[in-house]
Amino acid sequence: MIALRAFTVEPGFTPDFFRVREFLRRINADEVITPGFLWARWEWAFCLPYLARDFLDRIGVWEDDGAIVALATFEAGLGEAFLVWDPRYRELLPAMVEHSVTHLASPEGELRFIVPDGDRELARLLLARGFRADSRRDPNTVLDLHTDMSHAMPPGYSLRSIADGVDLAAFDRLLWRGFNHPGEPPGTEEDLEWRRHSLSSPGQDPSLNMVAVAPDGTYAAYCGVWHEPGSRYVLVEPVCTDPDFRRRGCASAAILEALRRCAERGATEAYVGADLPVYLSLGFTPVRGSRYFARPEGSP
Repeated sequence: MIALRAFTVEPGFTPDFFRVREFLRRINADEVITPGFLWARWEWAFCLPYLARDFLDRIGVWEDDGAIVALATFEAGLGEAFLVWDPRYRELLPAMVEHSVTHLASPEGELRFIVPDGDRELARLLLARGFRADSRRDPNTVLDLHTDMSHAMPPGYSLRSIADGVDLAAFDRLLWRGFNHPGEPPGTEEDLEWRRHSLSSPGQDPSLNMVAVAPDGTYAAYCGVWHEPGSRYVLVEPVCTDPDFRRRGCASAAILEALRRCAERGATEAYVGADLPVYLSLGFTPVRGSRYFARPEGSP
């Protein structure tokens, strides 16, 4: 019997977190059907400080005889809805939309759905409720790992994995600057603690996550990847380069080395939720993306 329940209100890597993670892993085990929302995207969200932990019980979980078969969730907080379902339970879509409208809207009533390209049924359900597609997209690209993953670093630069040890302050500065935040990072103990937390989640292997290091020891670029030993696919997330070191091949080298290590563990393809030039230059090609659907401004 299919039943809807709320996700646990308890934050962190709880048994319920792992049950959802296993559901996302299971439905993509034979073929990747949700490239925009793999198990690693769920886990990465729980690593970040801006996850709306006070509203976790707004997430809807559908179960059939105790097995999770569908999920209506946000990634960061209220106002967004990702719908993921086992293909055998597509009839749950109307209920998933209803739950999202009722429970996942922001306090101001704003809500956007992330709709996979070509899903006309979900689009029709949203159109009937006043939602409309807008210009925002979530692209996805994929790389076949049966390819040359050799890489070259500029003279004096090196690659090291997080397993080799990490300077948290340097790592925090790299991600702060690499994602275009102005100035220098605050560098508080709280900031460093959540950086540490982001590197120690259950599904991460530190030996796969690569840092490009400049000759003076500055962290120049970073590539994080998520892969289970023996699994066919990898998620690449996050990747960044300090503005002072861009256009030198540092990020490309870090990505290729991380993926080479994943290929040694059985991976055959890598996904990333972006279509930036750095990925396309490495051979990533577009795969099924998503379009945002939202209520037009001023609508009830």
